[in-house]
Amino acid sequence: MQVGVVGLGNIGGHIARNLVADGHDVTVFDVDAERVKAVGGAQAAPSVAALGQSSEIALLSLPSPEVVRQVADEWATTAPAGSILVDLSTNSPTVVRELGARLARSGHHLVGGSPGAENRMLMFMIGGDDDAVARVMPVVEPLGRAAFHLGPLGQGNTMKLVNSLLAYAATWASLEGLSLCVKAGIPVQRAVEVLRTGGTTNFYLERMVEGIDERDRPTSFALELAAKDMGLVVDTGRSLGVPTPSGAALLQVLVGAIAAGLGDHDWSDLVSAAERQGGLELRWNP
Repeated sequence: MQVGVVGLGNIGGHIARNLVADGHDVTVFDVDAERVKAVGGAQAAPSVAALGQSSEIALLSLPSPEVVRQVADEWATTAPAGSILVDLSTNSPTVVRELGARLARSGHHLVGGSPGAENRMLMFMIGGDDDAVARVMPVVEPLGRAAFHLGPLGQGNTMKLVNSLLAYAATWASLEGLSLCVKAGIPVQRAVEVLRTGGTTNFYLERMVEGIDERDRPTSFALELAAKDMGLVVDTGRSLGVPTPSGAALLQVLVGAIAAGLGDHDWSDLVSAAERQGGLELRWNP
C-alpha cells in the first residue's frame, strides 16, 4: 500500500521503518532532514502537500493539536478524495472530531489513534467510522501487539488520555510513597518488596522502579509533552463534565518539573523532581 508518514520522532520514525520492512511504498516528511535520512527505503517528500498526492493513507505523529491542524489542512489540499489521514498524536477528542468534520467536507477521512513504544510493541487505540478503520487496520495491526477500535472519532483519543493519566498517576504516587519511606529510614528496595507483596503495586513498581538510579536517559518522551497530555486530560474532563483533580494535580507537578529545567528530559526523570521536592535521594543501590 502507498503510505505516508509525517513526523519522524521517537514514534513516527520507528513506524516508518517498520512500514518499509512490511513492504509498503512509504513516503516520509519531517522538518528535520536528518530524521528523514534515518528512514532507509522510504521516499522523501519535499512537503506535506507532495506527500498527500502520493499516499492512500497518511499517518501523523506530531507534538501538538495545533501542528496537527496545520499539517492536516496542507495534506487535504492535494490528497485525492477518499484518502485517509490517521492522527497518531495524543490529541484532544474535541479537536479531532472538529478536524474530522472539516476533512469530511472535502471528501477525506480522519481516523484517530494513539500508540506508544517501538519494537512492534505499539498498542493502537483507534476511533473512526467503520469503513475507514477497516482500511487502516491492515497497515497498523502488524506494527504492534494490539489495535482496538473503540468507536467513533475521538474515542481512541479519550482512551489514550485515560491511559496517560493512569500511567503518570501511578508513577508520581509511587515516587511520593517511596519518598516518605526513605525519609523515615526505609530503603527503596525494602519498601518495594513490601508493596509488591502487599498487593498495592502498579506498573511503575513492577516494571520501572529498578531503574530508578538511571538519570538523564535519552529522551523517549519529554516531560513537557507529558504536561501537554495532562492539560488535555483536564480539558477533556471539563468538556465531559467529569472532574479530574488527579489530572490537575499531575499537571502542576509537571509544570513544576519544567520550571526546574527538566522539560526536555525523559519522563523517567520525574524521579529528580520528587527528590527536589522532598530534599532526599531515591536510589535502588544507595
